[in-house]
Amino acid sequence: MLNEEHSAAVEMAGEAGEVLLALRGGSLTGKALGHEGDQRSHRLLLERLSERFPDDRVRSEEADQSEALGQESGRVWIIDPLDGTREYSEGREDWAVHVAMAIDGQAVVGAVALPSLGLVLGTGSPPPIAAAATPPRVVVSRSRPPAFVPFVAERLGGVTVPMGSAGAKIAAVIRGEAEVYVHAGGQYEWDSAAPVAVALASGLHASRIDGSPLRYSQPDPWLPDLVVCHPTLTDAVMAALAAFDGPMAG
Repeated sequence: MLNEEHSAAVEMAGEAGEVLLALRGGSLTGKALGHEGDQRSHRLLLERLSERFPDDRVRSEEADQSEALGQESGRVWIIDPLDGTREYSEGREDWAVHVAMAIDGQAVVGAVALPSLGLVLGTGSPPPIAAAATPPRVVVSRSRPPAFVPFVAERLGGVTVPMGSAGAKIAAVIRGEAEVYVHAGGQYEWDSAAPVAVALASGLHASRIDGSPLRYSQPDPWLPDLVVCHPTLTDAVMAALAAFDGPMAG
């Protein structure tokens, strides 16, 4: 079921990643490189989706969000043509391309390309869960680490690992290079739909911070918080979050 969609997501994310790598090898630098990368990947993905799934709706970070999707039900592709524009423009490895599809609000198809690493993680063949490391590693924003993360890491007896884009952070948990990612500063659906789809397909835990399911293709694309973690740590992570008495965001 959905074999074509699983394969297409991987192919499209991989192709966009190759385009972005080629662009980064050219003359553009800094913000101009990031802007051109966003736009070029966006146009490519929209073209491929139009060719292969012309009847499906699409939500992209680089598109005009003033026109609502209308309803949660049905098939909606949710894409982030370049997750981690800053990291990409700085020549770092921790950026990604996200291609996901939600059906009736659930992210069921996803591919996360990590072009600098030569990898594409997909829901068609999700990576198996690795054994959880001791101490557990908690990935955190390298530029805007939220105040509650050190508290959670301490409660888990873990360590924090700074990293770039949201896709790179969740991919680190999927790949067994970290055990926990928690975010509460607010994101948009395209920041997490694809990596969450792969994480769930792999057997990892993924939910809102209060434990409720993550819902996509909502009228408002804002998604305030999420947690992705190794299933053996779910109870401990949720308990640590519940014990924190300060503000989650900001």
